[in-house]
Amino acid sequence: MHRDDAGDTSRSSTGHCLGAGCGTRAGCQLVAACDLAVASSTARFGTPGVKIGLFCSTPMVALSRAIGRKRVLRMLLTGEMIDAVTAETWGLINLVAEPQTLTEVTRSLAETVAGASALTLATGKEAFYRQIELSEDEAYRQMQETMAVNATTYDAQEGITAFLAKRPPVWQHR
Repeated sequence: MHRDDAGDTSRSSTGHCLGAGCGTRAGCQLVAACDLAVASSTARFGTPGVKIGLFCSTPMVALSRAIGRKRVLRMLLTGEMIDAVTAETWGLINLVAEPQTLTEVTRSLAETVAGASALTLATGKEAFYRQIELSEDEAYRQMQETMAVNATTYDAQEGITAFLAKRPPVWQHR
């Protein structure tokens, strides 16, 4: 999974999401790498490899970028699990839903995103991940350029026109 993929990356989780190297399917790493994540209130997240002599080194790449050094190190060095509410508070996931509404909440979030211009989403996602590694001054400079180019697209013009006309936009994804 790469941040430069144009499509949206999302995941919903109901059970335990554990880091790689621990006989699992890298759930915690996958969730950390997603743009958006919704979890059941019963979900738990962890990188327990240290408990069996394996340091979860690959999950720490995505985790450290999602939730910060101190929180990741706590998970990596202790192998402790965190619950869904903590994961949301820390920024690992976007939303917590009750198990019976998880699919509905996830679908609603996905439909909201899918209702936007695909071109605008791709431009915005690429710009977000590009600027995150830059100095603040350079990020502002590059994002001003991105905004100027984005404003010239058909979809941007359609969005402004639709807003002023108080009607929903009709995206052409160009």
